[in-house]
Amino acid sequence: MKYSKIFQYAYLVFAVLFVYDGISKWNHATNGAYISFGLAALAIFMFFFRRKFNKKYQNKDNSN
Repeated sequence: MKYSKIFQYAYLVFAVLFVYDGISKWNHATNGAYISFGLAALAIFMFFFRRKFNKKYQNKDNSN
């Protein structure tokens, strides 16, 4: 269960890296920047999705 929390926060780390990459690519190639920002948005979505799923799983274990 601890591994899922580590991977959950790894999505935020990747989101920050993709935002940094998108900002650095903004001046050179806008298409590459859009892809990086899209991947950052996907990583943030996955963070919240995994967090909700983990909370639901923990509530299920606590009710038994």
